[in-house]
Amino acid sequence: MLSEYFEQIEGLLTNLAIAVLFLLIGLAIQDVLKKGDVPKFGRIAVWIVLFLGMAGFLAKGIIQFVIESGLD
Repeated sequence: MLSEYFEQIEGLLTNLAIAVLFLLIGLAIQDVLKKGDVPKFGRIAVWIVLFLGMAGFLAKGIIQFVIESGLD
């Protein structure tokens, strides 16, 4: 039974691992920004870039799902 769903499990775990990676990157960035006494504009710029990267990853996943599922 596991071999039937191997690709789905692999895809799910890959997406989960990337989500955890984004979380860890966010925590590291927050720590660096606090310790570095970064101005407010710089903090906002950093968080916008991080958010856009995550949004791009989510958009890729949604587009990939739509294409693979055959929804037109």
